[in-house]
Amino acid sequence: MNLNINYCSYCGADQLAEEIPAGDNMPRIVCSQCGSIHYQNPKIVAGCLVTWQDQVLLCRRAIEPRYGLWTMPAGFMENNESIEEAACRETFEEAQARVTLDGLYGFYSIPRISHVYVLFRGHLDKQEFGPGSESLEVKLFSEAEIPWDDLAFNAVRVTLRHYFNDRKRGEFPLHLQTL
Repeated sequence: MNLNINYCSYCGADQLAEEIPAGDNMPRIVCSQCGSIHYQNPKIVAGCLVTWQDQVLLCRRAIEPRYGLWTMPAGFMENNESIEEAACRETFEEAQARVTLDGLYGFYSIPRISHVYVLFRGHLDKQEFGPGSESLEVKLFSEAEIPWDDLAFNAVRVTLRHYFNDRKRGEFPLHLQTL
């Protein structure tokens, strides 16, 4: 477990320890002063595989990790928003693109980094897009133009492969996978 909490967010004490609380079966971070349990749960990444005609929209990252590599618009879900709202917000923030969601497409568990990726298929409402503050550039790619060796994340690579195979078959099932 990653003990990356220095102080209890309930009482401010610096007396945190890893232990299995009564009635639990997993090690947790527990405050020895007030007894509060600090759960560390996976982060949810919401995003969108955006299409325009026979092309997909990718963003070249202007931030770490994986600066300069290509990705689909995606990012961490915020409190008080739905997963659909998060996917649309991230698409606008990173690609300045407004999309209509066409359905849930990829649900990927990535246990080694404690992330869950939830990716939708969506299409541009208009051919209007551009780099947001987290993107160096945003571009439409045909299947033959995808920069496979310069993709930022395995989830992006897997999703694009699924998409191009599914497009040939004319059906887009939900892909559930552990990466």
